[in-house]
Order: sequence, then C-alpha cells, then structure tokens
Amino acid sequence: MHTLFVSHPDCATHDTGPGHPESARRLQALSAALDQAQPALQGRVTRVDARHASEDELELVHSRGHLEKVQAAVRAAAHSQGLLHLDPDTVVSPGSWQAALAACGTVLTAVEALLDGSARNAFCAARPPGHHATRDRAMGFCLFNNVAVAARHAQQRGLQRVLIVDWDVHHGNGTEAIFYADPDVYYLSMHQSPHYPGTGQRGRRGHDQGEGRNLNLPVPPGLPAERYISQLLSGLELALSDFGPDIVFVSSGFDAALGDPLAGLTLTPADYHRLTRHVMEVAASQCENRVVSVLEGGYALELLSGCALAHIRALADLDLC
Repeated sequence: MHTLFVSHPDCATHDTGPGHPESARRLQALSAALDQAQPALQGRVTRVDARHASEDELELVHSRGHLEKVQAAVRAAAHSQGLLHLDPDTVVSPGSWQAALAACGTVLTAVEALLDGSARNAFCAARPPGHHATRDRAMGFCLFNNVAVAARHAQQRGLQRVLIVDWDVHHGNGTEAIFYADPDVYYLSMHQSPHYPGTGQRGRRGHDQGEGRNLNLPVPPGLPAERYISQLLSGLELALSDFGPDIVFVSSGFDAALGDPLAGLTLTPADYHRLTRHVMEVAASQCENRVVSVLEGGYALELLSGCALAHIRALADLDLC
C-alpha cells in the first residue's frame, strides 16, 4: 500500500505577515521537493486532498470558548483587512479559520485512510501547526492541536491506545497538557532545553490515571546527532516497555535540523530517515504499520524540504539515496 502525502490548499490561506518564520512558503517548499523527487516516489507516495475538520471534531479536544475566540479574532482580522496577534508569535488573518480547519482535516483524512485500509502510512502537510495549542489557548504559531484532535478521532473510530512521538525542537506543551491524565495516550517529547515554551521538564511523567504515560527528554543545544538518536530510541524503548499502541502519531517538526534559525540542534536528513525507520519498526511490531506523521516546525526552507523528503522516503520504505 501507498504512503499518503495529505494536504489541502486552504492551509496556504493562513497569512502570518512578512518576515514571520511560519509562512505558506513552507508548504510550497515541501510540494516543490515532492514534485522534484516524484520519479523516485512513483507508485510509493500518493498525493491526497484532505477534507476540513468540523467544529464538533475540534471540540473533541478544544473548548467551545476557544473556538469562539479564534473565530472572533479571524472576523476582526477580516473586518480590518489585516492581521491580528493572539500573542507576540501567533497571528490570524482573514483566511486563518479555513486554514485551521484544513490543517486538522489533513490528519483526520490520514487516520481514516489508514483505518479504511487504503494506505500504509501518511505524512500530513498541515499548517498552522498544532502542538503548542492547549484546550483553551492558541500559542506558539498554533491555533488548534492537529495531532490531539486526530488522536481522539482515531479513538472514536475504534482504536484505544495512542503513542505520540514529538521530535519538534520545541516541547509540545499543548499535547502534554491535553493528555496528561490519560492512560490511553502516551506522549513522548524530545526537545531542546532551555527553549520556548519553557515546559517539558524530565520529571513530568503524567498525573492520576495517566501517571507514567508522559516522557520528556530535554536535551541541550549542540547535542551531537548520534546522542540525540540514542536518547530518543531509549525513550521509545521505555515507552513500549508497558504500553502497546494501536496507532503512532509523529509530531514531525524539522527544526532540530542543523542550521534551523529558531533552534540549535544538529540533525541531518539522514538522521530523520533513520529515526523514521525506527518508528516504522515500532508500528510494524505493535500496530499494523499505522503511522501518521504531521508537520510541526522547520523554518529554513531548504532544510525543511530536504529533511521532510528524507522522512517521506523512509515512510515509503525507500532508501535515502
């Protein structure tokens, strides 16, 4: 079966303004890289157009009040024919509501394809990104938590246990908070520390019934790639020691790449390819190969496209070169 590349044109309608690192050019760079690589990917990677998420689906994770705050901000931006800042980093434009529904929809579409048996795994080219968004708050470039909504959707479709591997360079504070007391969702985050948003301490292991279902692996800037990989694989082994997932989501930021302007880690495309292979081995042994990878960060366009393409090649069971 194919690997899906899931996208929606409305993701490009979220305008963050000139100079903002999280721009529609990120998706353009990914699409161009995929086009250029298409001869090698022929028959292995299939582009799919996503649907929009519904408001009811967003409310699997987010409060009605949060939806209304984002809607009101988008209306205000449309009225002023400009941009509106929800915080110093997080912007909405007149097209942001449709973009946010499309971003969540890419991941829901991927989940449905895997569960319907029409795909092996998927990469979702989603923006705005999601892992900083909490139940009630947009932050860190994120409006809604795409992975969290899709995890709940997968559970509604009959899967119970969800593993989320977050290798974005920033800690996914929103994802952690949403599932912190949930025994059926294991959240594993590898992130640079100290760094935005200042969360993700190693000792935070979950609460109440979710005790032991949260694992933070904060690492210092400049950590050699080999040590990064070793620590992440050790974290995966620990997670799987008492947790068997039915599906694996990857919050796949590529901002841990060497040279990303918002971070200080050292990964290369080959490292992302290797990490993806390990995640696929987990999925093959645990959950019938079900992996849904979702774009989070990555802000140097050439690095983003190179690392993402290596990741997609691994999902498609292709060597790096």
